[in-house]
Amino acid sequence: MIRGPEPVRLRTADGIVLSADYYAHVSAEVPDGKPGGSPGGSSDGAGPIAFLLGHGFTGSSRTPQVVRIARSLSESGGSVLVLNFRGHGASSGMSTIGVDETADVEAGLGWLRARHPDVPVVTIGFSMGASIVIRHAGLGGTPDAVIAVSGPGRWYERGTQPMRRLHLGVETRLGRLVLHRVYRTRVGGGWDELPASPVEVVASAGMPLLVVHGDADPYFGLEHPRMLAAAAPHAELWIEPGMGHAENSVTDQLLGRIAGWARRTVGMSATMDP
Repeated sequence: MIRGPEPVRLRTADGIVLSADYYAHVSAEVPDGKPGGSPGGSSDGAGPIAFLLGHGFTGSSRTPQVVRIARSLSESGGSVLVLNFRGHGASSGMSTIGVDETADVEAGLGWLRARHPDVPVVTIGFSMGASIVIRHAGLGGTPDAVIAVSGPGRWYERGTQPMRRLHLGVETRLGRLVLHRVYRTRVGGGWDELPASPVEVVASAGMPLLVVHGDADPYFGLEHPRMLAAAAPHAELWIEPGMGHAENSVTDQLLGRIAGWARRTVGMSATMDP
């Protein structure tokens, strides 16, 4: 049984107030119909797991596609915390398009671990969210596993038309006004100094990493997932035939496979721990 979403408020280390939605999963029901079992457990008797879910640029925890993903992960046996990254939805601050948002992931990770002590936490991000969870792990974050779906390996991709449009929106005053008014996405100024890209830091992430990418992705070509997988010491790469980009293209069947990978991976990691 899935309960939620429960509204959550978080504060990051740099003072940003984030809104989030939490989906608690109850593993079973007792005979009188009242919920029983433990949050985060699966219906097949496997151990508990928690997911920290990060959306793509201009998305939010209430975007229908994100809600569908959160519910699917809950139905697979996980408790799920869905962040609104800074500058998105009801969160405060300005979007830095994948840079300072590592602090958002750290705040969500801390909340989940306080809520479910001793439960493995898997970070999963889509598009911009994928770059964020990789950078978080590569810059010292400690999730038990990371899943990056449709994410970039390097910054300033302009080789595709959708990315050229995105840069126009981010880099012009009119574009930022449209993002604010239409998509409720507040974007700050440009980067004063080029931050380390996902591919530059992924090698420092010591936990298991799953990279998922569609071969029909109109935003990022296949060189992006391939460079990430080649640079990461513990990466598994799935190239999905016919899949487009991020939340809009991930199928229920693929979500089931992703959840299965997460459960098997953190289970094996727990077994291997001394």
